[in-house]
Amino acid sequence: MDLLEDRTAVVTGGAQGLGRAIAERFVAEGARVVIADIDLDAAAACAFELGDGRALAVRCDVTSETDVDALVKLARGEFNGLDVMVNNAGVLRDATMRKMTLDDFRTVIDIHIQGTWLGTRAAANVMREQGSGSIVNMSSISGKVGNLGQTNYSAAKAGIVGLTKAAAKEVAHLGVRVNAIQPGLIRTPMTESMRRDIWEQRLKDIPMQRFGEPAEVAAVACFLASDLSSYMTGTVLEVTGGRHM
Repeated sequence: MDLLEDRTAVVTGGAQGLGRAIAERFVAEGARVVIADIDLDAAAACAFELGDGRALAVRCDVTSETDVDALVKLARGEFNGLDVMVNNAGVLRDATMRKMTLDDFRTVIDIHIQGTWLGTRAAANVMREQGSGSIVNMSSISGKVGNLGQTNYSAAKAGIVGLTKAAAKEVAHLGVRVNAIQPGLIRTPMTESMRRDIWEQRLKDIPMQRFGEPAEVAAVACFLASDLSSYMTGTVLEVTGGRHM
């Protein structure tokens, strides 16, 4: 049997990048997936490509309490429940502190931390009633070590780790698990657009001597979503090729 057979999952920021890879893996493992994204056209295209009526696109601003609550309600109404919530939506607004605007700092904090908190809360409210469920929050290795030019992003991703652990303690006795993933350098259009010298320098820091692939992050998300990780909560799994051990 597929790992997520007949389960319902929501993936925020699911139209592209890691979110799309996670949605694809979940569908392949038998799940019904709600792809939530600020870009409805991109989400709809993704849902169409996944096909078979197992994916549904929804526009969602994860900083909006109304949008997130409506997203969870729709998932329950369309697919009769909510078993997995992946809080993946995020943005970059990189700059050194001297050049970063307050708006760019707040935007990153709001989307990552507020968005993850709203998604975790809304999902947990449903899952606690049914006595089961898995919430997966996307952090980053930047939240562990800090990156130059990413005071906003590194702070947000570190905050997601603390949020995950605190939430896990609140709902563990109700059968709800909350875990986080910290990806490292993953091969995406964003990383492949880096200058070659920066690419090669960062590659030297990775013991496995290669960038990760989105599917490798999706596999870990699938593990956390499934019963294979049934006795795990409050954990942070690094998917980095050994970088920053």
